Formats: sequence, C-alpha cells, structure tokens
Amino acid sequence: MAECLTAQPHFSRKFIKTADSDMKENYNVVTLKGTPLILLGEMVSEGKIAPDFTATDNTGKEVRLSDFKGKHIIITSFPSINTPVCATQARRFNIKASSLGDDIVVLGISRDNQEDLHKFCAAEGIKSVVTLSDRKYGDFGERYGFLVKDKDILARGTVIVDKDGEIIYAEYVPEIKD
Repeated sequence: MAECLTAQPHFSRKFIKTADSDMKENYNVVTLKGTPLILLGEMVSEGKIAPDFTATDNTGKEVRLSDFKGKHIIITSFPSINTPVCATQARRFNIKASSLGDDIVVLGISRDNQEDLHKFCAAEGIKSVVTLSDRKYGDFGERYGFLVKDKDILARGTVIVDKDGEIIYAEYVPEIKD
C-alpha cells in the first residue's frame, strides 16, 4: 500500500464560489492531459472530521460512510472503471485490501453506474474493495471536492479516515491520467 500512499505535491488552491451555486470551485488542483480542470465542492484535508456521504454499492444498496464507523477507511476515487488506469487502480487496491485486517475497509468510488461497477467486479474478481457509485446522490464528489466541473467524473485520489472519523491523509492526484 505504501506506493499508493506516498504524498504527491499539491498545486496551490484558489477557492471561488460560483455565481449560481454555493459550491466552491477549486482551481489549480488537477489536470487532464495537462489541461487544468475545476473541482467542485469542499476539498478535504488532514485533521478534519470526514464528512458523511451516501452512495450506492454495485447492487444498488444505499451505503453511507458512517456504516463503517469504528473502522479505518481507505477511500480511493477514480474517474471511470471502464478505462485502463482506473481498472488497474481498482485491481491494485483489491490486491492490497485482501491482506488488510477486519478493522480496515477500502471503498472504491466513481460516478460509474452500479451496473458497470457490478460487471467489472464480477469479471475481475474484485471482492476486497467495496465499490460505490456517486451517480445517484453526488454526496462524495461535492462533500470531498472530487467532482470535476463540466465532466461527469470524479478526480483521482485517496482519502484515509481513522477509526475516530478523522482524515489522516488526503491526496488529489495532480494528473487524472496518472
């Protein structure tokens, strides 16, 4: 897991509220093939309490972050399971998660629909990562600042929450394709 948790340099952040919404726009955080993207929502950082969010698992069941209270939680966010980099990310986290104890849960979240997540997990044998869709509620993207403006995707990144609900690591991967 160490290579996934190595701190990446962060771009400087500039927060601006949009005119038609209360959602913050976060600039100079991530790029796609070198083109800067705007992230929407409240970005998270170490030392803060992890905001609760609601998503659906790959069977359509509603899942909340608070369902895992008392466990260490690793959240891995990715743009789309149907791309090579994201598929590799899901596979690698699944391998690493299979050797973790019962007090650690790994959540993989994207804006993919639950059917695509279910098909991928079934085909690839993904059983150690709880895959979640942020499509229905959009809570994660907005509350964690991973929602990419003008695209229907989440930025790539990792958030680690300790058993007391405090964020102990937050990474927004600077280049979404990496």
